[in-house]
Amino acid sequence: MAVKIRLRRMGAKKAPFYRVVVADSRSPRDGRFIDEIGYYNPTTEPATIKLDEEKADQWMKNGAQPTDIVKKLFEKAGLNDKLTK
Repeated sequence: MAVKIRLRRMGAKKAPFYRVVVADSRSPRDGRFIDEIGYYNPTTEPATIKLDEEKADQWMKNGAQPTDIVKKLFEKAGLNDKLTK
């Protein structure tokens, strides 16, 4: 099973709010997920990013691959240096 760390869109129309989730790569974007590790709110100024470092690190150690956008969020939050490659 290929596991990805990706965004799940929430919120109202024209007001997106994203949860950072761990999901099977075959499940739909807003469908079933395994674990929730944080959230991202681009509508605030500045954008709000909250991530659980321990859960993210554990999932990366278990082989979960972050998507490109989630990698950028990790960089903005300053987690890239702390996470296991």
